[in-house]
Amino acid sequence: MNAEIIAIGSELLTPFRQDTNSLYLTRRLNELGVEVIRKSIVGDHRGHLAEAVTQALDRADIVITMGGLGPTEDDLTRECVAEALGVQLKRDNDIVAELYARFAARRVKMTENNARQADVLAGAIVLPNDRGSAPGQWWQDRWGSRQKIVILLPGPPFELEAMFEKQCFERLQHAVPAQHIATRELRIALVGESTADHRAAPIYTRYTDVETTILAGAGEVQFHLRARSESPEEAEERVEELANELEEEFAEEAFASHGEKLEQIVGYYLQMRNATIAVAESCTGGLLAQRLTSVSGSSRYFVGGVVAYSNDMKTAFADVPPLMIAENGAVSKQVASALAEGIRKRCRATFGVGITGVAGPTGGTDEKPVGLVYVGVTDGKRIEVVERKFPGDRDRIRMWASQQALDMVRRRLV
Repeated sequence: MNAEIIAIGSELLTPFRQDTNSLYLTRRLNELGVEVIRKSIVGDHRGHLAEAVTQALDRADIVITMGGLGPTEDDLTRECVAEALGVQLKRDNDIVAELYARFAARRVKMTENNARQADVLAGAIVLPNDRGSAPGQWWQDRWGSRQKIVILLPGPPFELEAMFEKQCFERLQHAVPAQHIATRELRIALVGESTADHRAAPIYTRYTDVETTILAGAGEVQFHLRARSESPEEAEERVEELANELEEEFAEEAFASHGEKLEQIVGYYLQMRNATIAVAESCTGGLLAQRLTSVSGSSRYFVGGVVAYSNDMKTAFADVPPLMIAENGAVSKQVASALAEGIRKRCRATFGVGITGVAGPTGGTDEKPVGLVYVGVTDGKRIEVVERKFPGDRDRIRMWASQQALDMVRRRLV
């Protein structure tokens, strides 16, 4: 079975509010083997909302709406769903009585418009809301030629999640045929999206029963694999088989098979080797240290570091010779090497990392343009420095540089 989720509310079409409910619902539906085929956001407009529900019913077995169940004039979900289903709304006197009791307990007079929350779709089951005033609804019947499930949930996440867990999840378990979704998330470092797909496409296109989605960010490509089957073992086997082939193709670049971040993998290997790391950053401004320390338990391997932006700081805290900076410039292979070795010695760490570059958007020259970065990694025995010219804006260049540094450490550890 598949599902469509409709988030309702004009505020979600502004830059100030974001739909997070659908992420939670997608995760829970996937656990039941239900694939979410579409999500949409619709404003508080009767015609648009009725049209969205009708189209969703044409496509999906399960339609879930979120929001628009309150007492105000712009809360139109009940009316629009009734219109799309071709059923009547009936006011539930028990709900009205509960609403009056709720207001009385707060010593507040209930206005008449609150009674709209008691309008129920003909044939629907009322879903009590113990965290708010607007109840949800569960409608299950034949619509057209197929059985449909329509679930009306409140918009506030605090209410929606509690209602779904208590009132809907178990019902769906009984209503949905046994299916299982297996997933894997393979991550590779420092390969462009087009290059990654060129290498991967001949592999994943042979697996017609596994859905492959490719996402790319600064310095990273992710392969999201999904397979559905009545047997959890069969679904897992197909995903595992494809993941293994992709990992073999990207043997050097692949760093995670279950969605782990690069900083997590580096921390894992550092602990395995009983090794420590220190960093001296210029253009990344502490981003590398932030990524390393974002992992719980990083105090076991991260010793410390310095953001050495000025030349004086590079000398004072990482022992970079002033003459070296004068002769080669702060953005140079020599300075990156000196930063790495200097901070390693200062912190008495196993590994030292030095980063210097031009993050932009200003400061670039013909000789040293924006995006030019040098990354040095040393273990006290061998120093490796790479020169890269990263594309994008300031944030993207800084992220690329930190990714480059982490991957160099990972390769050294492996």
